Amino acid sequence: MPTIFSKIVAGEIPAYKVAESNDYLAFLDISPLAKGHVLVIPKQETDYLFDIGDDEYMGLWIFAKIVAQGIKKVHPCEKIGVAVIGLEVAHAHIHLVPINEVGDINFNRPKLQFSQAELTESAEAIKESILGITHK
Repeated sequence: MPTIFSKIVAGEIPAYKVAESNDYLAFLDISPLAKGHVLVIPKQETDYLFDIGDDEYMGLWIFAKIVAQGIKKVHPCEKIGVAVIGLEVAHAHIHLVPINEVGDINFNRPKLQFSQAELTESAEAIKESILGITHK
């Protein structure tokens, strides 16, 4: 049975996409810890991050690095925190979260709510920022 992320890849479920390649997709988390919280996934559905083939695994992290640079330009913060938990959706994914202190990436914290307009604005700004990075 396809995961929610596979349905996003297939276009069956909408998402606030910030970057996409043939193999990877990055989109805003709809239950974010911070404004600009992005999920980065391989398009090929694999449950466990460490079951991904080496080339795809390395490509995922390079893609995530580019996305993180774009997020940081749009949502100023100390760092972009990285988390791989993998329990909530059976599709490997990386959380990229703008943080200023360790507690900012605590997944037990209440999740934030943003309007569709705020999510669209954030996604478009990150997307434009990433395009600026990749077209240098």
